Amino acid sequence: MSATYEPFTPANGSDHYRSAGRRRADEHWNAAPVVEEPRWSYSQQQQQWPQQEWPQQQQWSQQEWPQQEWPQQQYQQWQEPPPPVPAPAPASPARSGRGRTVIIGLVAALLLVSAWQAFRVESMIKSSSDLASAVSAEQGRSQELEKQLATVFDPEGISSAVLPSVFRVRAGDFTGTAFAIGKTNGGETNLFTNYHVVEEVFAGGDRQVSLERGETRINATIVRVNEDRDLALLRTEREIKALPPAAGEVKPGQQVVVVGAPLGLEDSVTTGVISAFRPSDSEGPTIQFDAPINPGNSGGPVVNSSRQVVGIATAKARDAEGIGLAIPIETACTTLKVCGEN
Repeated sequence: MSATYEPFTPANGSDHYRSAGRRRADEHWNAAPVVEEPRWSYSQQQQQWPQQEWPQQQQWSQQEWPQQEWPQQQYQQWQEPPPPVPAPAPASPARSGRGRTVIIGLVAALLLVSAWQAFRVESMIKSSSDLASAVSAEQGRSQELEKQLATVFDPEGISSAVLPSVFRVRAGDFTGTAFAIGKTNGGETNLFTNYHVVEEVFAGGDRQVSLERGETRINATIVRVNEDRDLALLRTEREIKALPPAAGEVKPGQQVVVVGAPLGLEDSVTTGVISAFRPSDSEGPTIQFDAPINPGNSGGPVVNSSRQVVGIATAKARDAEGIGLAIPIETACTTLKVCGEN
């Protein structure tokens, strides 16, 4: 197309190629377009753009616009370069310092909390250990107190515990004392007494004796005797509370209670101490005590402060006061093979 026309000047003046105010339509592009600086003339005094008049007769419709073919290989579409990726800003020294300070503070707080918890745990462990020691000490004191109470001599308490197990024995014309000992076997009860108490009945071939306590009358049978040790074993079909035998040897000075029926007076109680223990006596080991006894006490129990039988009262010295003799309970249990299960 050879017709000339006034070019449309865009606002930025950088989208079209210009040469001396006219556009050459027949010029082919062989290289990248060269953009020249727009040549504008304007009044420096008024600072206004020059007015240009466009010929009114030269108006182009969309169909009449000259078509110009551009070589495809020479057309290069403008592509906007990707925006630059901003580089990460270096950490500020002040911020880094504050971060380290905060971290150090947190670590210090955690250490303090851990130390406090460790201190509390150690205190609790120490308190528990002190409490356990205190409890152990109290238990030791309680046991010691129980031992001391056991050694406290209480004749009234001893008598109350022993009397229900002690009976007056009536054997013919003789009377004495018997007490329950050992474990019962099938509802039966074993009792100890002296042989000289039942000697008349046993020698006459009879084996039946009577146990009396208040209004109570119980039949018993002589099942075993030992003349040398002056011991006899009775048995009744009635169950009676048995007294426990003492373990170990008696010692001089121990306080004792003697229960019996002197001169037939049942439920009589006297007190005294162990005067001596004579293991080499001619008639066997013998316990000497000073509690008053009389005829009828024979076969009765000699009981210590722990309510255990230490001996069987068997005789007293003639023409003397405060000299009683007893057979050690161990000797009686061994001789008659009782005290355990029968």
